[in-house]
Amino acid sequence: MDLGLTGRVALVAGGSSGIGLACAKEFAAEGAHVAICGRDPDRLAAAERELAGVAKGRVSASAVDVTDADAARRWVDGVAADLGAAHVLLVSGGSPPIGPATLFETADYRAAVDRVLLPAVGLALAALPHLRAAGWGRLLFVASETAAVPIAPLLLSGVTRAALVRFAQGLAVDLGRDRITVNVLAPGSVRTPPMERAAARLAGDGDVEQQLAAMGHHSALGRLARPEEVAAVAAFLASERASFVTAGVHLVDGGASATGPDLPHLTGVRKDTYA
Repeated sequence: MDLGLTGRVALVAGGSSGIGLACAKEFAAEGAHVAICGRDPDRLAAAERELAGVAKGRVSASAVDVTDADAARRWVDGVAADLGAAHVLLVSGGSPPIGPATLFETADYRAAVDRVLLPAVGLALAALPHLRAAGWGRLLFVASETAAVPIAPLLLSGVTRAALVRFAQGLAVDLGRDRITVNVLAPGSVRTPPMERAAARLAGDGDVEQQLAAMGHHSALGRLARPEEVAAVAAFLASERASFVTAGVHLVDGGASATGPDLPHLTGVRKDTYA
């Protein structure tokens, strides 16, 4: 399937590892020129080498702290000037701390907004003049399943991702007549470096692979997602083929949201057990 990305210019914020890097590689393999940014120079260098191995167009990597709105805008403007345009912006990034609503102080909520929501807002607003000038654009935000499903222990994620959804939907209405679509990806549990580190901590001296398998057991497919599976959805949403898809929140959770709460004591029970 030709996704119509050949020659397009795609910017991926948070593109040095995990889902962001997988999306950048997907865009590059489809023929787009790809610019990524991140904060860790070593990860960026490694990611740039990976991109060069699959790219059909130009690739670049820049050290940028996207919580610095001015630095983020300079990166967007610089890429557009260097490559002649900007067509796709995908924003991926970290997650706020885990915990229930009462665990956090007001400052923690403010910090989560500053870390998750405002960088995405700033990057999108910086990209808009370039997308409008191109007469075609795609804005993609990688959020979390908490954008669509309430998960109490992931309260800060839910607060910030729900706000991001409303921002994206407002943009979609404003930009639709400019041939710019806006979508949110809501992945569930994905085998990324942070997930692997968490599994290693939980496993202790035990089997890390077994711990990872347990972390993905709740999905309908019974496993964690691979980053490239999320990236495949992103590539479609960034494509010409998805020209009528906008303002959506797209769960990529292996059906976890449909399985209901993870209740091991109910697994395999007879239908009359609780009659």
